[in-house]
Amino acid sequence: MNTNQETISSTELKSLLASGCCLVDVREPVEHAEEHIAGAKHIPLGQLEQRGGEIDRNVPVVVMCRSGKRGADALKKLKAQGIANVRNLEGGILAWKGDGHPVNKARGKAMPLMQQVQLTIGLGVLTGAILALTVHPNWVFLCAFFGAGLTMAGSTGWCGLAILMSKMPWNRVAGQSSCASGNCSTSHS
Repeated sequence: MNTNQETISSTELKSLLASGCCLVDVREPVEHAEEHIAGAKHIPLGQLEQRGGEIDRNVPVVVMCRSGKRGADALKKLKAQGIANVRNLEGGILAWKGDGHPVNKARGKAMPLMQQVQLTIGLGVLTGAILALTVHPNWVFLCAFFGAGLTMAGSTGWCGLAILMSKMPWNRVAGQSSCASGNCSTSHS
C-alpha cells in the first residue's frame, strides 16, 4: 500500500477504478490519442484552470500523465481549485503499463510523440556536428542548442519540443474527449 497521500500506485488505481473514481489524463491530445487508460477523462494540463469544473468532485480524483511530473503539477492546480480528494498516479502511464495493466492504443499511428522528439533531436545534433566539421565551426551551436533543450527537459519535466511537435498537423487529434455520467471516452471523426 502506498504511504504517500498525494500519490497512488497503479494497483491501487485499478481497484479504485472498479469502485468508482474520476481519472483525469493531463497529457497533450496526441499523447492521449496514442494510448490511454480506459475511462480516463482527457483534460490537458494547460486547460485545468478553465476546465476544472468538468471534474466530478463527489468521487476520488486521480490525475495521470506519462511519468508523474505533469500529474504532480496537476495535483497542485486541482488542490488550489478546492478539490481535496485528488491523487497523482505514481509513475504515470509508464508505471501502469509496466505493472501489466491494459491501455487503449490508437490504430495506424505512424510514430509515438516521444519517438518523434528523439528523432528530431538526434537529427539536429547529427546535422550540427556534420556542418561544424565540414562547413563552419559555428554550427556546433546547433548541437549546443539541442543539448540545452534536453538538459532543461530532463531537469524540469517540461519539453518545449514535445509541445511543439504535438501541435504539428500530423499529430492533430480529430476528436475531443467527452465524459457523461462518469463514462469517459474519446470520439474520433
